[in-house]
Amino acid sequence: MANNFVESITDMEVDFAQWYTDIVKKAELADYSGIKGCMVIRPAGYAIWENIQKELDRRFKETGVENCYLPMFIPEGLLNKEKDHVAGFAPEVAWVTHGGSEPLQERMCVRPTSETLFCDLYAHIVQSYRDLPKVYNQWCSVVRWEKTTRPFLRSMEFLWQEGHTAHATAKEAEERTIQMLNIYTKFCEEFLAIPMICGRKTDKEKFAGAEATYTIEALMHDGKALQSGTSHNFGDGFAKAFNIQYTDKENKLQYVHQTSWGVSTRLIGAVIMVHGDNSGLVLPPLLAPVQVAIIPIQQKKEGVLTKAYELKEKLSAFRVKVDDSDKSPGFKFAEQEIRGIPFRVEIGPKDIANNQAVIVRRDTREKIVVSLDELEETIAKLIPLMQKEMLARARAHRDAHTYSAVTMQQLKETAETKPGFIKAMWCGDVACEEKIKEEAGLSSRCMPFANETLSETCVCCGKKAKALVYWGKAY
Repeated sequence: MANNFVESITDMEVDFAQWYTDIVKKAELADYSGIKGCMVIRPAGYAIWENIQKELDRRFKETGVENCYLPMFIPEGLLNKEKDHVAGFAPEVAWVTHGGSEPLQERMCVRPTSETLFCDLYAHIVQSYRDLPKVYNQWCSVVRWEKTTRPFLRSMEFLWQEGHTAHATAKEAEERTIQMLNIYTKFCEEFLAIPMICGRKTDKEKFAGAEATYTIEALMHDGKALQSGTSHNFGDGFAKAFNIQYTDKENKLQYVHQTSWGVSTRLIGAVIMVHGDNSGLVLPPLLAPVQVAIIPIQQKKEGVLTKAYELKEKLSAFRVKVDDSDKSPGFKFAEQEIRGIPFRVEIGPKDIANNQAVIVRRDTREKIVVSLDELEETIAKLIPLMQKEMLARARAHRDAHTYSAVTMQQLKETAETKPGFIKAMWCGDVACEEKIKEEAGLSSRCMPFANETLSETCVCCGKKAKALVYWGKAY
């Protein structure tokens, strides 16, 4: 039975997309709903999101962020106030045209994002420099009418957080934009064990209505990039469209400068595709809703279940579950592996007699025989060790699949034969960016903060290069 349980996961080397879907379903993270393009996030998946939310929320609040909640409906007139913004979202907007059986005087969209609502709020509550800054965030869902969907990575409705801030100066806005991107980077590396490439999006790829968009980009196991979070500097563009002004210290009217930043349940997809293997999900210990699964062996024998629950009490500092179901130990092992629980503690009659247990690491399958007196101390040491080693493996994989190209031919050959990031110089012309997309199938992921020069000329046109760009095929 246990073998069948694992065999039902497609090998990632055979069909990565099917492997991903199999894990989402077999680990009971999500399921398809009766509404096309929407997913049901099951308790195991939602518990991961709760841990992401809890940790990010803590980090946000350390920097002065306050949570709020705004309506899910946006009147059409409000959405239309910023022309670039509405043009960018128009194809994905879901419209409400009736209230009950009565047609609405003005149709409303279900929020695809909430810039316009926050702008409307700030126009009402900001009058003086004393009212600034406003550093607000909301945890909510948004709706985008996507044509192609995949659980966690892209769905018509998804959960996220969206921060929206207003500042007195351009300098403050830029500092907050970068600060939030850095929070995302550290969170992903420290909590999700996923290394990120950070940088600025090209103008073609930036957020509709933004002055500048900054991004964190992760590399999945199949060599595709995943945009994992973004932070936008809006300058005063939205403020001028919505007339968000304040009186400065000299009693002169000024426009505010704004930012916006967000991550979503897409991060769960990143965790699956960076750390998962052919036996299922592999969760970093700090993220995992259940960190330790205690599996009693021959649990019907006297004293075994009692000892298992004693160990649970002993390990109360961690998130622990005893699997006392009537399934076979082999099935329980396979289930623990498919769910990605970081540590398995096996305890049976012989272990009890020897005052020991067996700890099995999910990521390496390493078995450690440990005295019951040292069990808590050992788990406490293994958690940061596994977290650190998972990040190191993910970073090594990313670095081994990051290539360089100095000619268009080299760029195309690399894109065709070596999945991963490709570093190449760019002149800054959107025509070259579009040609690279058309001929090599690569999109610009970001212009990294880390300064690097591969050559003096653009990989596409041969003119003087302005920036190094990470290119890649992306989700």
